[in-house]
Amino acid sequence: MKTINYINSFLVGIPAVIFLLAFLKIIDLTVFGLLFIIATGLFQVVVSGYMLFNEPQNKHLQLYIIGVVFYFVMICINPISSHDFKTYFEIGTPITLAFYLSILIYKKANK
Repeated sequence: MKTINYINSFLVGIPAVIFLLAFLKIIDLTVFGLLFIIATGLFQVVVSGYMLFNEPQNKHLQLYIIGVVFYFVMICINPISSHDFKTYFEIGTPITLAFYLSILIYKKANK
């Protein structure tokens, strides 16, 4: 579990560093940051599925999976009419979910 924690920290940290450097106009590797975000999402969904398979009664993992399913359902049916709120939802929810699962993985790795 410590290895998963290290991989997760790497995958969450790299896009943040890349976007910070792009924001400061030091380098512009925004495309690589977006690719790392996709890799982070795939990694986290697979890891959370594995963790939920091993502990099906864990309420925190169930909440994470419900959040992921809710996010994709909201993206698919797109009921939000306000453009600003939709943008904040589409950007803020994955970031929140990524940090939530990162905390769960960290707690499990340091038990």
